[in-house]
Amino acid sequence: MAGRIRNEDIALVRERSPIADVVGEYLQLRNAGGGDLKGLCPFHDEKSPSFNVTPSRGLYWCFGCGEGGDVITFVQKMEHLTFAEAIERLAAKAGVELRYEEGGYSPRQDGQRARLVEAHKAAAQFYAERLASDDASIGRRFLAERGFDLAHAEHFGVGYAPREWEALVRHLRGRGFSDRELINGGLAREGRRGPVDRFRGRLMWPIRDMTGDVIGFGARKLYDNDDGPKYLNTPETPLFKKSTVLYGADLAKKEMARRRQAVIVEGYTDVMACHLAGVPTAVATCGTSFGEDHTKLLRRLLMDQPDARAEIIFTFDGDAAGQRAALRAYAQDQRFGSQTFVAVQPDGLDPCDLRLKHGDAAVRDLVASRTQLFEFVIRATIERYDLGSNEGRLAALDAAAPVVAGIKDAGLRKMYAASLDRWLGIMDEEFVLRRVREQSGGPRQAGGRERAGAAERPAPQGPRQDPADPDVQREWELLKFAVQRPATLGPAFDELPESAFTAPPHAAVRALIAQAGGTAAADGTDWAVRLREEAPSEQVAALVTRLAVEPLRLSGETDNRYAAELLARIWERQLTSEIAALKAKLERLNPVERPEDYNRLFGDLVALEQQRRVMRERAIGSP
Repeated sequence: MAGRIRNEDIALVRERSPIADVVGEYLQLRNAGGGDLKGLCPFHDEKSPSFNVTPSRGLYWCFGCGEGGDVITFVQKMEHLTFAEAIERLAAKAGVELRYEEGGYSPRQDGQRARLVEAHKAAAQFYAERLASDDASIGRRFLAERGFDLAHAEHFGVGYAPREWEALVRHLRGRGFSDRELINGGLAREGRRGPVDRFRGRLMWPIRDMTGDVIGFGARKLYDNDDGPKYLNTPETPLFKKSTVLYGADLAKKEMARRRQAVIVEGYTDVMACHLAGVPTAVATCGTSFGEDHTKLLRRLLMDQPDARAEIIFTFDGDAAGQRAALRAYAQDQRFGSQTFVAVQPDGLDPCDLRLKHGDAAVRDLVASRTQLFEFVIRATIERYDLGSNEGRLAALDAAAPVVAGIKDAGLRKMYAASLDRWLGIMDEEFVLRRVREQSGGPRQAGGRERAGAAERPAPQGPRQDPADPDVQREWELLKFAVQRPATLGPAFDELPESAFTAPPHAAVRALIAQAGGTAAADGTDWAVRLREEAPSEQVAALVTRLAVEPLRLSGETDNRYAAELLARIWERQLTSEIAALKAKLERLNPVERPEDYNRLFGDLVALEQQRRVMRERAIGSP
C-alpha cells in the first residue's frame, strides 16, 4: 500500500483547486463584497445565505452552523471522504500526479469511494461503446423513435448493457477491479456461480453527482421477455443515495443559477428532450419521489431565499398519478422561498412525447404556461366534485379548505380563499374564509412542528464568551488582523503575551500564532492555511477559519489606523493588569528592609505607567 502523500503535493493540490470553483460545483455563490462570496450552506438548512467563501485565503466558513475549512475539508465533508481520498479526488481533477512517502506514483488502494468512482467511470465508457454494437440496434431504435440520434446519446452518455450475464464483470475484472468492489458499487450482484451483471439488455443512463462523477445508472427495459421492472436503478451504495441525487443536475446547474429556474420532470428522456428543446434547467429524480433532500439540493443550486425568488416548475402528467405527484410537491413547496409552479400538458403528453409530436417550441411553451402550484392543487381538488349543485360545492369547499389553510403566508392564504370562493361560485367570501379558518389548525400545526425542529438545531459555537464585552470584541477583531492582514500589526502584536487575551479561545489562537513564528513569519495567502494545519485541535482550527473569513469591522477607518487602535487598547489593558500586580508587590515589600528590590520595582512601575500613557494616546488618536 502506498504511504503518506507528500506535503508539497498536498500544497500543489490546494493551489490548483480554487475553492470558489470547487464549492461552486455544489451550490450557487454570489458576490459578498471585498472579494468574498456567499451562498446557502450545504451543511444545514437555512433561508438566508450565511455560508462565506474567501478565495484569497482558500477558506470557507458558515456563520450559521460553524462549519469551516479549506477546499480539502469541504470535499471531505460533502462526499464523506477521508483526508487522503479527498486529496486524490481533487488531484485527479487538477491534473496533479501525487507522490507518496514510501515511493511510487500509484494512488492508495484503500480509498473505497475513489475506487468505486473509477469503476463507474469505466462502466459508463463500456456501456457507451456498446451502444454502437450490432446487438444494441434495439436500443438505438428506442432512442430514434423518441427523437434522439447518436450525437444526442453521446452528449448525455447513454449506453447499452449487453444481454450477456458477465459482460461488464469480465470487462471490469480486466481493468483491475475486484468482485467485491463491483457488488458494493451496485454494478454486479451475486449469482449462483459468482457475480453477474446487474443490468442486462437495457438502455443505460449514467447518473452523475454535482461534480460530474458517475455514481450510478438508470436502466430502461428493451426486451419483451425481460420480466424485470420497466426502469431499474442502481441500488443504495456508498456512492448512490437516490434521495439526494437529481439526474441532469451536473449539466443543468450553471443555467439553473443563471436563469434562477429549475424544471422538474419525471424521466431521463424527459430531461434529454427539455435540454435539446431549449429548456436546459430540467432535472429528474432517480427512482424515487421528489423529497426533502431534493429540496435542499435545489435551494443550494438556486441560492433560493425570500428576497431573491427563483422558480421551481414541476411537470406532471394530467392523470390522477400526476395530480398525486403535485400534491406531494405541495407538501414540499413551503420549504422553498421560491415561487413553485406546475406545468401540465392538456393532452397528457410528457416533455419527450411532446417534443416528438409537436416540436421543440411546444416544450418551451409548456414550461412558459406554468400555473402556480397552490392554484393547481386547489383546482385539482375541487374538480372532483359536482360544482353544479349546492351539495357538490360545499363538499368541494370542505375538501379544498385544508389546502388553503395549509398556506403559511397569511396574506396569500386570504387571497387564495377569495379565489376559492370565486372558483366555486359561492360568492360569499366571508363564509369561505370562515370555513378555511376552521381548518387552519391541522396543517399549520405541522408547519409549527417544522419551525420547532429548525429551532432545535444546536447553536453555533462562537469564539466570544460575552459578545457584549468590548474587550472581548477587540480581542476578536485584533486576531482577525493577525490572521488576515498580519503585516499591519508589526512586532507589537508578537510581543503581546498570551495572557493579554481574556477569552480562552482567543488565547489559544494567540498561542498558535506564536508557535508558528508570530505574524512576522506570515507568508502571504498561505498563512491562514498554515495556522489551520498547525492548530492543536479541531476547535482552534475552526476558530482560525472563521477569523480568516469574517470581514473586518473597519468603521470607515484605514486598516493600519484601526489595527493600531485595537493593538493599543489591548496593550493598555495588559499594562494596566501588570501595573496592578506590581503595585500589589510593592505594597507587600518593606522599603526600609529591602530598599534595592523596592527601588527596582518602583522603577519598573514608572516605566509601565509611561508605556500605558503611550498606548492610551495611540489608541485615542496617534497614526
